[in-house]
Amino acid sequence: MLDVVGKRGWYFLISALVILPGLISMIIPPGWASFESGLKAGIDFSSGSVMNVTFRQPVEEADVRERMNELGHSEALIQRIGGTNFFIRTAVLEGAIGDGLSEREVIERDLEKFLGMERDRVEFDTVSPIVAAETVKTAFYALAAASLFILFFIWYAFRRVPKAHRYGVSAILALVHDLLIILGVFSILGKVINLEVNAMFIVGLLIVAGYSVNDTIVVFDRIRENVMRHPDRDLGSMINLSIMETMGRSLNTSITTLVVLVAMLLIGGNSIRELLLVMAIGVAAGTYSSIFIASQFLVIWDRGEIGRFLRRGPATAAATLLSLIGR
Repeated sequence: MLDVVGKRGWYFLISALVILPGLISMIIPPGWASFESGLKAGIDFSSGSVMNVTFRQPVEEADVRERMNELGHSEALIQRIGGTNFFIRTAVLEGAIGDGLSEREVIERDLEKFLGMERDRVEFDTVSPIVAAETVKTAFYALAAASLFILFFIWYAFRRVPKAHRYGVSAILALVHDLLIILGVFSILGKVINLEVNAMFIVGLLIVAGYSVNDTIVVFDRIRENVMRHPDRDLGSMINLSIMETMGRSLNTSITTLVVLVAMLLIGGNSIRELLLVMAIGVAAGTYSSIFIASQFLVIWDRGEIGRFLRRGPATAAATLLSLIGR
């Protein structure tokens, strides 16, 4: 039988190598190398106005930027999203500014006059700073509430197993692992290709939370069965057996889900692109963490390895990790 538990040091090292670049990306100071720190917030989280516009003939991005500069919106973010379609994001546009026209109408008339924009195909949306701040707060509360519910649910569901709280905490740690990977990837993509996060991003995080924990519970449930069947045997061997018994099911479920998500990413529209990308990354990370991270927390907790990591310095912790890898 494959010794999954015995190689747990490698799994934590792999996770660290994946998560670390994202963490570095999220803490890069604003303005360094023209990058912003953290995630590139979309209109739902940072306020502003967005327009999706279509032109009658091919137009260069520089031409659109020149017109926006002339209109006093040098801060505008302009992106081509295919063919003659452009995405334009600005600060919150004002109402009537003169001659009874709003800023939006002034921009639309200018782009129609100079660049041939089709006014009947303009999609417009705006979010005020108050609404944006409330969205961020609500998103944080939703994730915190979901995590607490998951913790207590698993704790209760596994109440007949010794030290049942460890299963709930380990599931949450695995979930945090998955969320850090997603946040890191989106932070890097925000700097590289200006990928923004919006309300659909939060929806995706909540879906991933459910999927990841569900996959973890599949493994934990088999661990519970084996532990209750053989209470006198070593927990590590029971976890290793349980992983091998559930690995096929977890991989088959995740692969089929990923195939569908990738297909939708390729043929789906821009409106759900962030949601699909979050789910695809989350499914891959969740499958990995359910098999190689969540259950390993139970082992290192049972053997007191967590306490040794916390009591000793970074050098000793690194040496302990290397010893686990070398086994």
